[in-house]
Amino acid sequence: MKHAATAPAQRHCAALDKRLVDAVRRIRVLDTVSWPVAVERQFLEQLQRGHEALPHFDYAAPDFSAERTELSAIANEADTAHPLGAYLARSAASWQTAACMLEAVGTAGVTAPSIELYGKPGDALPGGTQTNFDAARYFFAIAEKLGAGEALSEADYCIPAEVLRDEVQAEVDTCFGAGAVRVEIDPGLTAKAAAGASRIRLRGNTCFSGYDRSQLLAHEAFVHTLTARNGRAQPILKSLSRTAPRATATQEGLAVFAELMSGSIDIARLQRISLRILAIDMALAGADFIEVYRWFREHGQGVSDSFYSTQRVYRGVPLTGGAAFTKDNVYLAGLLTVHTFFRWAFKRRRLGLLKHLFAGKLALEDAIALRPCFADGSVAEPEFLPQWVQHSQGLAGKLAFSLFANKIRMGRIGEWD
Repeated sequence: MKHAATAPAQRHCAALDKRLVDAVRRIRVLDTVSWPVAVERQFLEQLQRGHEALPHFDYAAPDFSAERTELSAIANEADTAHPLGAYLARSAASWQTAACMLEAVGTAGVTAPSIELYGKPGDALPGGTQTNFDAARYFFAIAEKLGAGEALSEADYCIPAEVLRDEVQAEVDTCFGAGAVRVEIDPGLTAKAAAGASRIRLRGNTCFSGYDRSQLLAHEAFVHTLTARNGRAQPILKSLSRTAPRATATQEGLAVFAELMSGSIDIARLQRISLRILAIDMALAGADFIEVYRWFREHGQGVSDSFYSTQRVYRGVPLTGGAAFTKDNVYLAGLLTVHTFFRWAFKRRRLGLLKHLFAGKLALEDAIALRPCFADGSVAEPEFLPQWVQHSQGLAGKLAFSLFANKIRMGRIGEWD
């Protein structure tokens, strides 16, 4: 039998995929909307002098007309009756949306495509009438009752970035092989960490806690880096090494779910995620940068963390209210959607689907739609898997418990009060 990768349809898809990878090389969402460190420094200096002034930063709006034309051609040339072709058409379309969003950088025109790609707080969660906003309010309220607001301030002890770098390097060397992934300190990084296929960056001059360390390994190293490396190894769809905008919710949800399954998440982390979703809702409703910054401060975040959290909401959009960059919406919605998908797959005895999610930067629908391609080898099984996925019996036990525990109605339990 001829290998699937040599069939004309697969060869055609491989050629389209190569064009897709080339076409999206310049479309870098976070790089385009992120602010330089100097903006934070200026804002905090003004704050020390008693002035709360809106930050100012002039974006350089890119021109992606050539890329959009090529992406449209790829989508049109893809045979959507074939699973690989349908995947390419979906991904090309989402990259087109991202290109349009970035071309509007600095204006309120970023908001609509941002919502198309990442959703908004009022979107319904799967399997019910609850929204992501409802979930954020729930976790926020629980954290407030437990006093987690105090945990949002600086950690009781500090792991210096240099120490954490060495610890993380040892872990990734064990997983991926010595020298395969470099762990570096980046003084200009605004996030605490960022991960790619061959490099994990840590923010310099930052205090990391023990939870930061475990979350970083579970989230960045053993999901984001892991899926990127598995994507690079694909025989046809090399584009699976990069997160198509349409796959962002699944990839971030999977990474936060990994924190949950590995015991790396704490209530303060859930509160932090929830605060950002509530802040997006505030911005969309008209709150400006200063109002949202003050709101973060009122809920326990420090001066620098409050600036960073607020900046995440206003990346790429005007700071005067009514607009937002909604990417942070995906962390909680993605977590709950991925959790629901894992429970669904377990209930239907399709645990193989769960491993497929790690074969590259897939969206949930890809794991299902590409099943024939996993079967014929045109999409390769993942080489690397997180430990909590490798231990399938432990994963099955947690999912079984979760399925049954959700049947217990807490409202009917009153005798313990």
